Amino acid sequence: MRAFVYQEGKAAELPFAEAATRTGLDELIWLHLDGTKPASADWLANLSALPDYVQSALLAKETRPRGEVLGGGALLNLRGGRADDEDGSDLVSVRIWAEKGRCVTLSYRNPRAVEEVVDQFLGGEIRDPGDLLIAFANSNCDFLDPQVGAIADALDQYESELSKAGRMPARRAVSRLRANAIHYRRFIAPQRQALEKLAYSALSWLDDDDRAHLRDASDRTARIAEELEAARERAALLHEELTDLRTEQMDSRALLISIVALVFLPLTFFTGLLGMNVRGIPYAEEPWAFWGVVGFCVITGLMMIAYFAYKHWIPRS
Repeated sequence: MRAFVYQEGKAAELPFAEAATRTGLDELIWLHLDGTKPASADWLANLSALPDYVQSALLAKETRPRGEVLGGGALLNLRGGRADDEDGSDLVSVRIWAEKGRCVTLSYRNPRAVEEVVDQFLGGEIRDPGDLLIAFANSNCDFLDPQVGAIADALDQYESELSKAGRMPARRAVSRLRANAIHYRRFIAPQRQALEKLAYSALSWLDDDDRAHLRDASDRTARIAEELEAARERAALLHEELTDLRTEQMDSRALLISIVALVFLPLTFFTGLLGMNVRGIPYAEEPWAFWGVVGFCVITGLMMIAYFAYKHWIPRS
């Protein structure tokens, strides 16, 4: 549990117990709670100024991005990257309650946006609740932009490999990219709606500049959602094309094996017939008999191959 105060042009981190008792409207108090600690739930329960509905929303374990205006305050849930997640595949939630002079945030799994916003707060860049909401929204967009770009770059590489003869990317890798795009978009699409809803709300503590920045964050989020949708469709098409190519390869190889079997089947019958250990095999005592049989097999095989080629049965690369 951490607490920060901005007043008279100065920002500082204070002990939580001290900052939690301050209610001045001429300053900004930011209280950040760790949802995994029982003290956070106890403090929220004892905060009479916070509606029960908001308390429940802040403490909810499973959330989706949302934005609601309740009286003179705003409830906002945003999804962003986790600080200790190296590949950025896990999106975690930050729950925000903002009202004039005070913001309460709560998280369960260490979002990276919190530390970035703390640095901005202590640097004097955040002076009101609107600035805090904008900082969280922009931080999440800054995290998601390279993640979505990496998905698009990987798809570009796989499509380039597919266009080269003999090179096919792994279907599992393509499926993983598609799953990541679907996972991201599941949370990014409603996040855009939540930011847009706040941007057009009638909250008195949001000025025109705040609304413009919220709309900009909403537009960035919408663009990210569109790129994720495009990546999902590209990955699906690439996966289908890979499946079709592999099916064609298997059919071509099966056809080639069948042709080889058809060529050798009569030859095997012929040589097996002549190889029986019985009397009466024609030309068995002739010195040219062996080479005659070899020549007959070669000519027969070539004639069958020529016939298959004439019928276009032999697969071509």
